[in-house]
Amino acid sequence: MSEHELTCGLEIHQQLDTRKLFCDCRTVLVDEEGSNFLRRLRPTQSELGEIDRAALVQAEKKLRFRYQAPPDSSCLVDADEEPPHAANADAMDIVLTFAAMLDARPVDEVHFMRKLVVDGSNTTGFQRTAMIAMDGKLEVNGRMISVPTFCLEEDAARKVDAKAGEVTYRLDRLGIPLIEVATGPELHTPEEVKEAAQRLGSMMRATRRVKRGIGTIREDVNISIPGGARVEIKGVQELRLLPLYVEKEVERQRSLLRIRDILRERDVTRKDAEIRDLSEFFAPCPSKVIAGALKKGGKALGAALPGFAGLLRSPDAKLRLGAEMAQYARAKGVAGIFHSDELPAYGIDQGYVDKLRELMELGPQDAFVLCADEPRRAEAALRAAIGRAYDALGGVPEETRDPLPDGASAYSRPLPGAARMYPETDVPPITVGAERMQRIRENLPELTDVRIARIASEYGIHGQQARQLVHDGWDDLFEEVAKSKELAGAAARTLLSTLPELERQGVDMSKLDEEALREVFSALSAGRFAKEAVPDILALRARGKSVDQAVKELGISMVSSDEATAIVARVVNERETFVREKGKGAVGPLMGVVMSELKGKLDGKAASELLRKEIERLLST
Repeated sequence: MSEHELTCGLEIHQQLDTRKLFCDCRTVLVDEEGSNFLRRLRPTQSELGEIDRAALVQAEKKLRFRYQAPPDSSCLVDADEEPPHAANADAMDIVLTFAAMLDARPVDEVHFMRKLVVDGSNTTGFQRTAMIAMDGKLEVNGRMISVPTFCLEEDAARKVDAKAGEVTYRLDRLGIPLIEVATGPELHTPEEVKEAAQRLGSMMRATRRVKRGIGTIREDVNISIPGGARVEIKGVQELRLLPLYVEKEVERQRSLLRIRDILRERDVTRKDAEIRDLSEFFAPCPSKVIAGALKKGGKALGAALPGFAGLLRSPDAKLRLGAEMAQYARAKGVAGIFHSDELPAYGIDQGYVDKLRELMELGPQDAFVLCADEPRRAEAALRAAIGRAYDALGGVPEETRDPLPDGASAYSRPLPGAARMYPETDVPPITVGAERMQRIRENLPELTDVRIARIASEYGIHGQQARQLVHDGWDDLFEEVAKSKELAGAAARTLLSTLPELERQGVDMSKLDEEALREVFSALSAGRFAKEAVPDILALRARGKSVDQAVKELGISMVSSDEATAIVARVVNERETFVREKGKGAVGPLMGVVMSELKGKLDGKAASELLRKEIERLLST
């Protein structure tokens, strides 16, 4: 894929490790539901009298929203029963710090805006967001790309349940401060998109003030190809999948452009589709979907799509307009649709297909689409599917899509426009003074590459280990416990290798928090046991044992020098013949025997030195 075939821009949203943006609630997710209340949300007009198209589509779903308000992580501000408090100054400093790291220009005065959101994720019906800085730059693959905007905004509520007509949110996440940073549309390969996201994420972590873990950072990627349109894949959480989402979106847009060209070759034009009630026709049909809908009082509806045969799903599955139509239909509340390119199937045999084509007077290049559900829902879904089919005449529609686990994406809603933004009247403007920026610039954090090089040099570990410690967020704890170069090696191996291995073995890692790890390393540093015992100590610590209990249970209290010497001498003397035959080459084979008796009781390096001396003593006699 050449750089002329793809244009991408990134938006990254990163939670900050502070109190909430407009109140003093903690920013932790909890299991407690708390009290419940219900709301319905409606879109409002912008200052110019317009209603945002994305908000309008969402409002048409007519959903009811239930909110859970846990008392330790939410308050009246989150419930929109109290005005917002002053914006969190700590959170604003973090965004200004990050912006300064990318040489951005801070605004003179911060003004919060309301961004219309009526999917229920904000109790207010809008999200508060403010521009903090502009015109930053980031080096990616040896060239500079622009980072035009740095915003501070509040995170949305957390969806915990959804059922017919109602969605449930928990307010513990609502109001957590977010950095929102956007690059220019200057990324031209899938790997370049990943590299930009990695560098931005790494620099955010360098502030030491961002949250870590699944759900604390998400990427939105905007993608277009020549002849296509801007499509936003929103909410990618796995960095490693970013290139795959880009590649699959490029494939999707190319297939839609091919469909557009074929439709034009067939002289297909947009028509008002006649939706026909086919309930009586399908009454005896064994299809479980259709029979189930009819039994509940629903209808089976259908419409012709002249000129669309072979494009809803081509034999090689490379053209799949039917899947796009189904996604638009599902947004109206139905489980799906049927179309002629996938039939006979789903209990609809060839006889029904042939009779229906005859009934609709369809030619070889004509297709049809069906939907069975409650009458109004079925008609709305069918019209949405037909509308999406005719949108293919224009190629690629602008839209927001949700990421799927396999790297593909699904239609979510139209791209929002400028009509969803209007001024926030409850939060006063905030001046960004010169003294504030001077203080921030004088205290910028250590950049990631500099930190990696320093840790590797200062603690005598491999550069790749240092890089992984920083990348995985273990660097602070590592520097805290690595009190000598020998202990640094053990700490690096434990954090990067032992912990993942314990997790693969099914150990409950939730019990091995940083405090537990500090306790284990402190005991190791004090000489309570040898570093070889660390995995066993951690495994027992994860089961609720204290370090003292683990040491006692394993029987690995450190032995004295005399005791260790006696054990090594016994091992050597019991194998005198072997030692005299192998000479100094016996050290390697006997080391395993020695460590099986001294594991956890003596450091491996010390044991090796004792073994060498005992073998030399025996050989000299």
